[in-house]
Amino acid sequence: MNKQTTIDLKRAEALDKAHDNGFTAIDSATPAEHELIVRDQRFNRKHKTPRWWHSNDPVATAWYNSVSASLPRGEAFFIDTMRMFRDQVPPKIAAEMKAFTTQEINHTREHVAFNRLVSDHGYNVESIDQGIQAMLELTEGRPKEFNLAITIALEHFAAIISHHLLSDPRYLEGADPVAADIWRWHATEEIEHKGITYDVWLHATKDWSRWKRYRVKTLIAMLITRKYFGNRIRDAIGLLEQDGFSRRKAKWKLYAFLWWKPGMMRRMFFEWAKILMPGFHPWNLDDRALINLPDSPYADAALPAE
Repeated sequence: MNKQTTIDLKRAEALDKAHDNGFTAIDSATPAEHELIVRDQRFNRKHKTPRWWHSNDPVATAWYNSVSASLPRGEAFFIDTMRMFRDQVPPKIAAEMKAFTTQEINHTREHVAFNRLVSDHGYNVESIDQGIQAMLELTEGRPKEFNLAITIALEHFAAIISHHLLSDPRYLEGADPVAADIWRWHATEEIEHKGITYDVWLHATKDWSRWKRYRVKTLIAMLITRKYFGNRIRDAIGLLEQDGFSRRKAKWKLYAFLWWKPGMMRRMFFEWAKILMPGFHPWNLDDRALINLPDSPYADAALPAE
């Protein structure tokens, strides 16, 4: 048993003991001094991003375009979900929820603009947005906590991708500089707010049994991540087909990109799997140092959370 597993199990035992004794204290790994900063950045609307903006590589471009096209609908879902719980959390978390919402609104605005550039190059990305809507409709008729569990799963996935984008320059090496800045800016705030949805979850489910909380969170994480990742692959292949690739060739090249070189999915798999462990919390990995790496270009646009 490794050190992190031991820590996670001890945290789970502490939660179980607190619950069994009737306590409602929330055991959060979010650093006490941590705060969310809104970086209201608008990227150059006059800049003409190339069709294959990532290293003149249609495969890398298709993958990131597929992710970008999925974001506006998903982020609107996150915002709506958090609003369902804003009246049942302590003031500090409520303030962080407000900052989270503002960050996500800004992300949506910039990715809508980015997606418009993708469309201007002749790509059809409307079906990607429709696919996200269909996936999120899985919560219809379910308790609102299911929406929160979906948000946790997707925010965890986003935080891990963001960690890699900021910690390893290979992933954006050779990309159009304005496009690369959009992704680094977005990644910065994804890491920064990665714990807030889980802290809301801890409050929202404080009266649940430990088994119910673990079962719902884990099953939804596996289901929704599989569907989201599968849809991103499907849609990236579709974009490559629009570039003239055969389906077989597009699939082979995309899998090589994701799992071999640079291989982000291979490298992040075990980090993603930590959401399945007892005692999981996004801030069990304290990577706040990455937030400061690309922050300086956006200093003039940074506003502290209210």
